[in-house]
Amino acid sequence: MLVQEIIRRKRDGAALSDAEIAFLVRGITDGSIGDGQVAAFAMAVFFRGMTMDERVALTRAMTASGTVLDWSGHRPSGPLLDKHSTGGVGDKVSLVLAPLVAACGGLVPMISGRGLGHTGGTLDKLDSIPGYDTAPDMAAFRRTVELAGCAIIGQTAELAPADRRLYAIRDVTATVESIPLITASILSKKAAAGLAGLIMDVKTGSGAFARDEAVAVELAESIVAVAEDAGLPCVALLTSMNQVLGRSAGNALEVGEAIAYLTGAARDPRLHEVVMALGAELLVLGGLDPEPGAARGRLEAALDSGAAAERFARMVAALGGPSDLIEDPGRHLPAAAVVRPALPKAPGVIAAMDLRQIGLAVVELGGGRRDAEDRIDHGVGLSEVAGIGEAVGPERPLALVHARSPAAAEAAERALRDAFDLGEAATHETSPIIRRLAGPGR
Repeated sequence: MLVQEIIRRKRDGAALSDAEIAFLVRGITDGSIGDGQVAAFAMAVFFRGMTMDERVALTRAMTASGTVLDWSGHRPSGPLLDKHSTGGVGDKVSLVLAPLVAACGGLVPMISGRGLGHTGGTLDKLDSIPGYDTAPDMAAFRRTVELAGCAIIGQTAELAPADRRLYAIRDVTATVESIPLITASILSKKAAAGLAGLIMDVKTGSGAFARDEAVAVELAESIVAVAEDAGLPCVALLTSMNQVLGRSAGNALEVGEAIAYLTGAARDPRLHEVVMALGAELLVLGGLDPEPGAARGRLEAALDSGAAAERFARMVAALGGPSDLIEDPGRHLPAAAVVRPALPKAPGVIAAMDLRQIGLAVVELGGGRRDAEDRIDHGVGLSEVAGIGEAVGPERPLALVHARSPAAAEAAERALRDAFDLGEAATHETSPIIRRLAGPGR
């Protein structure tokens, strides 16, 4: 086969065969296809799309490009389950959901990512925990899952290496926002982890990749259909990303909020609703409960008993973090030098917010990357962020800004004042769960 002919066919809108896709993926993996041709293929898919059959073939080929984990004989009993989010601002769901599902009998080998653009990344949050290893070898990964029931790590060189290279090229060629390529990227990593069930949190709104709900639905339908065809049971929930999920945005601050959630010290209602909805779907997918109502009861019990917090503590310690993080997070998590309230321009009630701008304010504070080489300040960010329908004024700021310097804090305060729309009457956003998408029989 000739690479340029395959690219030409896709450029002209033809559907590629399984053999052509497998040939391309082999070349992406072993380097025999150059960056220019990989970029040309990605651009052709970006503009021409892929059929569902092509998406399944691409997912399977990228899954098979590296190690596919075989957990038989290496784990305690329990279904292998996972969750993936398309990203947002203040989204710390993975930090609490993985140990929560583990406490309910599931096993969660979670492969997560770093922040992208204005959205935070689970691995960046975990990097704020001193000693926590987000890139362990496979033996340590397996041991942690055996010990804690869950392990949250980054993509290793062994898992779906074709995706690692293709994604890196997409990131610098303006081809990230391709639903077929997003679908294959997510599912190849998840399938390589040897899962029995996957719940997708597809976000829509001002802080999401898919600001338009129709785009979010298209992405969710693609992921569910391709996952099922590739042999991975999957359900997707469409959730709102029109306000910060929880009360914090920033790496160490979100870890602190996750710990408060797990221990019961503080649980934001919207965050709790998203966690419960995703967790219930996972327990049903894994056969641990017959229906969502029973699953929610099991999840609530695991929180109230402290079992979920204990699983989180086990995971952190097994991956090199402090053994007393749950008991004394303030001793270990980095903190910013400056903490100041961001006051609104005038008193009022929050009617809406531009969540992308809020996420970018966290990036400007140093909590995210402008480019791949940037170092993150894990202590900066926002806490006590006000939500839609809340009154703000001199006694209730928009948020507390955690910054490196007074000048950085002032810049963030200005950005936040511009990002919040205030009204006079109280309004409340509806449930963060917008829609459920699943294959036949689910």
